[in-house]
Amino acid sequence: MTLEEIDLKRLPNHIAIIMDGNRTWAREKGLDPKLGHKEGAKTLEKIVRYANKIGIKHLTVYAFSTENWNRTKEEVGALMLLLQNYLDDFSKRVDTENIKVNVIGDISVLNEGMQKSIRNAIERTKNNTGTLFNVAINYGGRDELVRAVKKIANKVKSNEINVEDISEEVISNNLDTAGQPDPDLLIRTSGQIRTSGFLIWQTIYSEFVFFKKNWPDFNEQDLLEAIKEYQSRTIKKGK
Repeated sequence: MTLEEIDLKRLPNHIAIIMDGNRTWAREKGLDPKLGHKEGAKTLEKIVRYANKIGIKHLTVYAFSTENWNRTKEEVGALMLLLQNYLDDFSKRVDTENIKVNVIGDISVLNEGMQKSIRNAIERTKNNTGTLFNVAINYGGRDELVRAVKKIANKVKSNEINVEDISEEVISNNLDTAGQPDPDLLIRTSGQIRTSGFLIWQTIYSEFVFFKKNWPDFNEQDLLEAIKEYQSRTIKKGK
């Protein structure tokens, strides 16, 4: 698959990715799961840079779910440290490439070091106009909806809005992705065929593309293949 095989005028505006299979990749090679996550981080940086290069406006990835806390304390600690270092280093590098970093999810429960890294990454890249790169950390689709409902309830309580004013638009505007378009395309690796609570409100009309390969093995050609599949489906729908 090459760039010439897709229609650059019909790129999805927003791509969401469930980066699954880091641990499986490591296990199949007899490696520690931490090495799988490190390889996954390398793949992510490669894909973000390529998405920016070809003109994808929004890219959202599932980095750490609310369910991931159930993993061993050692793995959670290693993954959090990797994410923190990734945000620190990545935001410095991609700042020169006009990529804007954002974080979605409930970050209030994260340690102060992680929260500081998140704030710094967002602040450093806030004026960039290339790909808006959302990293979902401590994110769960149901948790996001609960937090949105609480925000709306407080606005009703303080008389900012009336109950009758609550609409789909109001709900969307109180989600973590407020102000962003819903994903046109959702990609999941590792062969699992489910969304695992990722962007459950936003992906109602998304096209889903599943890959059997694990995330560390995902590459630029796979991204183009997913985009081509998306374009073939939307042509059939007359879009």
